[in-house]
Amino acid sequence: MAKEEAKTMITYAGLKKYEEELHELKVVRRQEVAEKIKVAREQGDLSENADYDAAKDEQSEIERRIVELETILKNAEVVVDEEFDPGKVNVGCEVMLYDMEYEEEVEYQIVGSSEANSLKGKISNESPVGSALMGHQIGDVVDVSLPGGGIAQYKVLDIRKAG
Repeated sequence: MAKEEAKTMITYAGLKKYEEELHELKVVRRQEVAEKIKVAREQGDLSENADYDAAKDEQSEIERRIVELETILKNAEVVVDEEFDPGKVNVGCEVMLYDMEYEEEVEYQIVGSSEANSLKGKISNESPVGSALMGHQIGDVVDVSLPGGGIAQYKVLDIRKAG
């Protein structure tokens, strides 16, 4: 029997984004690449046909991403808005923190691991900071164990529903 993959927390916005991307890949991009392959085949000798090789590589990448998205969606556990507790840090919230070491305010959106993007301020509930913050309330000081050793401290200033 195959091992069941762990459920991944995901926001409703993230779910919609992945569903739209999957639809685009299956309905539009597959057709576009099939047409590129058809045109490249009509050029003759495939052994030295760069257009054919590029189209086949693109097809492979699209199929890989489709499988990846289907796996994410199959194992997604959507955070339900009605279950949002505005008093506690959880997936789907934005949290304003005070970084006690650098003496500055930082803001993060807590998302599921598949949605994380640190450049956009979206951190995973499974990351060191995200997991340490989960369940804390405004006013709490949270110790975060850093991967390289050491501790970072954050004070929770505000919690609000992302959106």
